[in-house]
Amino acid sequence: MSGEADIESPEGATGPDPGAAPPSAEAAASDLSPPAEAARSLRNVRIGLVLFVVVALAICYKLGVFQIFAEPARVKAALVELGPWGYVAFIVAYTCLQPFGVPGTVFVWAAPLIWPWPVAFCLSMVGTMAASVVGFSFARFIARDWVKGWVPARFHAYDEALAKRGFATVVTLRFIFWMPQVLHIFFGVSRVPFWTHFWGSLIGYIVPLLATAYFGEKLFDYLKDAPPSTRIAVGAAFFVTIVTVFVVRRIRSKKR
Repeated sequence: MSGEADIESPEGATGPDPGAAPPSAEAAASDLSPPAEAARSLRNVRIGLVLFVVVALAICYKLGVFQIFAEPARVKAALVELGPWGYVAFIVAYTCLQPFGVPGTVFVWAAPLIWPWPVAFCLSMVGTMAASVVGFSFARFIARDWVKGWVPARFHAYDEALAKRGFATVVTLRFIFWMPQVLHIFFGVSRVPFWTHFWGSLIGYIVPLLATAYFGEKLFDYLKDAPPSTRIAVGAAFFVTIVTVFVVRRIRSKKR
């Protein structure tokens, strides 16, 4: 026997190997817990969205989009003069302004008065989808708690349908209501997946935007050349329809 006692580690205990290389940065990153990875991804999404809005607003300012749309009388001439950049100005303005208060119908009805209907349809579809994605993403990733209370009670009636039949419900609501800001918010604060919202919105928009692009100019030309009595009748019918829809919705909301 030797004079020195052998030192043995406790059974099952392991220690760091002195000869082992320190863990690499990739290995350390892979050890991040799922909540930490999710938080980092969410932070990156928020930063990306903020940067997108800032860049888009800068492009709007550079192209003079805000000045153009501030004077409706010169919108058509200004966008046509810009050539292909007019397409960009239209889409950027639509994307930046519609999710935050400007009605999308302003752009959708203006497009066929400026360009041929196939171009108007493509631009309206791209602008509407971009605005929907921005509104959805803003509600989901940036200001979820802040905007949650803005959703009207009537939309909460679709919560269960959205949970069970997300894609079909998104298609139906987009087809009926189009692109109001509160609907962007409703989808954003719901549990519907992003791509379900994206493809459902795309399908739901096709028929309304195609009809608007194709018949929009024809309708305006007809009303422009129609006698005053016809214009008054169309305006009255439109007004009665709006009032009827409003009253029906108020009655239904009180019954719930």
